[in-house]
Amino acid sequence: MPRNPRKTKKPRQRKPYKHPIPSANDLIDFLTEAGKPLKADAILKAFGLKGQRMRSALVDKLYAMVRSGQILENRRGEYCLTAKLDLVTGTVSGHRDGFGFVIRDDGEPDDVYLSAREMRSLFHGDRVAIRVTGMDRRGRAEGELVDVLERGTRETAGQFIRERGIGLVIPDNPKISHRILIAKGEAGGAQHGQMVVVEILDYPTQVEQSTGRIVEIIGTPGEKGIATDIAIHSNAIPFKWPKTVLNEIEKYGGSVPAKAKQGRTDLRSVDLVTIDGADARDFDDAVFCERSSNGWRVLVAIADVSHYVEVGSGLDKEATRRGTSVYFPDRVVPMLPEILSNGLCSLNPKVDRLCMVCEMHVNSEGKVTRSTFFEGVMRSKARLTYSQVNDLLAGKSKSTVPKALHGSIRELHTLYKAFAKARGRRGAIEIDLPQTKFVLNDDGEIDRIEVVPRNDAHRLIEECMIAANVQAAKFLKRHRIPGLYRVHPKPDPDRFDELRLYLVSLGLKVAHPDHVQPRDFTKIIRQTADRPDANAIMMTMLRSLTHAEYSPTNIGHFGLALESYAHFTSPIRRYPDLLVHRAIRHIVRGGKPGKYDYSGRDMERLGTITSAHEKRAEDATREVEAWLKCQYMEQHLGDVFDGVVTGVTNFGVFVQITELMVDGLVHVTSLKNDYYQYDAGSQSLVGERTGRKYRLGDAMRVQVNRVDMETRRIDFQLADKQRR
Repeated sequence: MPRNPRKTKKPRQRKPYKHPIPSANDLIDFLTEAGKPLKADAILKAFGLKGQRMRSALVDKLYAMVRSGQILENRRGEYCLTAKLDLVTGTVSGHRDGFGFVIRDDGEPDDVYLSAREMRSLFHGDRVAIRVTGMDRRGRAEGELVDVLERGTRETAGQFIRERGIGLVIPDNPKISHRILIAKGEAGGAQHGQMVVVEILDYPTQVEQSTGRIVEIIGTPGEKGIATDIAIHSNAIPFKWPKTVLNEIEKYGGSVPAKAKQGRTDLRSVDLVTIDGADARDFDDAVFCERSSNGWRVLVAIADVSHYVEVGSGLDKEATRRGTSVYFPDRVVPMLPEILSNGLCSLNPKVDRLCMVCEMHVNSEGKVTRSTFFEGVMRSKARLTYSQVNDLLAGKSKSTVPKALHGSIRELHTLYKAFAKARGRRGAIEIDLPQTKFVLNDDGEIDRIEVVPRNDAHRLIEECMIAANVQAAKFLKRHRIPGLYRVHPKPDPDRFDELRLYLVSLGLKVAHPDHVQPRDFTKIIRQTADRPDANAIMMTMLRSLTHAEYSPTNIGHFGLALESYAHFTSPIRRYPDLLVHRAIRHIVRGGKPGKYDYSGRDMERLGTITSAHEKRAEDATREVEAWLKCQYMEQHLGDVFDGVVTGVTNFGVFVQITELMVDGLVHVTSLKNDYYQYDAGSQSLVGERTGRKYRLGDAMRVQVNRVDMETRRIDFQLADKQRR
């Protein structure tokens, strides 16, 4: 006789809920009691909530809980507990060799390994639910796929090829290892070898490959600007303005209307100036400084983007979707339309502009004793460059800075010195590695690679911006209003332990991972400043640090040695800064935190989104730079350069060419006359027979041996004659 089917316990009807929306804990308790997945409407009914407004608010709350890994939404749109099912949710990060990792939603630092078999039905960027099944042979947590929650790739760029009459697209993104079969009649006129954009029609399964259709032909490899076009599509960076946005911006003219200036502090007579690079196009920030009785009064005026980008507007939604401006070597994909980014929001000289101002009073020790935020209207007195300001500070006789501005700029320089001393006292990490700039020719290829010098003009602006950002973070905290902080966690103990072993092998004393402070890093940097391997040591230290991100939870900024930090100074190009402006504006205008447009849950969601968009921009620009470097180094095949070892692995050493800042690999198989073993502690390859060592920071003369444009890899081999 068959068993009676087990009955699922029906959740009892709740009494009408007293508060607008149940808390996360209430929802977790309810789903635990329910014992089965439920749709939002069932949850709404159980809590006695009615109306579209309540439904939208509940769905937002559930979405935030899904993003934080507390609950799971399956493909039927039902919600259940991840803990009860012993599941981990997260985002897939693919690898060119077919395997992948899941970056966990719950914030745990150790990613979960997915074998190539598990990755057969997955794309890079997919959100998934997995079950941890054990450890792989390398000691990493390994998982199996339970469900795909959300597909992360709908379109991608790649090369169209025909093999025996069958059309395929090989994705350019190295994190996507699938070849995409082009459905019959869906090639869109593409020719063999062309770079295209493909829309995914069917995602892969364990037994079938993905299919798609070509929706755009980008061009032929080698065409001007194609590297950037590919990176934009491969990383799904929005670059076309929707019609709603184009319609909205039609109302903006070329100047600030008189009505918009009313009720603001008039700063048009103040000697505010912008100081930026010579090729800058948008100007977020302006500064002014004067002596006070016990220090300085400094104004940091920031473009008031919040006046123009209204919450919930089409423009706001598109800015959220973009998250940040993306700066490629040949162009910029802006967060805001040009009429704002280069026009009304840009603090151009000699024209009226709206601004949000941080006024700070700083004592002689470089400590901000008092700060105020207010809305202003300003008129920049000059658009200055770092070079102009540095020439003035260096005492060059033919300064191009207007004489009327000399006093304020010299006070800014004196203020910077006080800020720098304060920075040193708190122990902020000072990693000052050389920055490079690509100078492109008319064909969009690298003509030369220049090292960008950093001088006191850069540093004084940097310190003023940091000071204003700190005051913005303190403002958010003081008024208990939801906002995004720029947080930088302490180093991961395992990563730091690897760094510690390496530094100890160099004879340097390092703090225990449990007690590491920013000043420990600074101490090592100062101790090794005069060593030939100083840059290699700094790069290794940098790699041991975690990435900064955006979060509504203020945990401080480890690298800057600050208890509170936010991004306030670049709202033209960063969405988190715009959110901080909105919070400050709400309070400045007399609003109450409880009446603000955003909740803490909103900020959790926006923190996740903006951090992901920042990484997307970094990945895209890195891909273009790697492409251009490979293209440039193809002209130097066989040439010999001096370099420094910047990384050591079991398969070889990475060498950076000193004069070009270009990296390549000397594979271990090209190191002749010995068998080399990797020593993790000393970050070196050691010859078994000869004892010869290749270690981090070693000088090495290399010959350019091979350039692979497809994988963006440059291979070196040891030159016949090494430096002595």
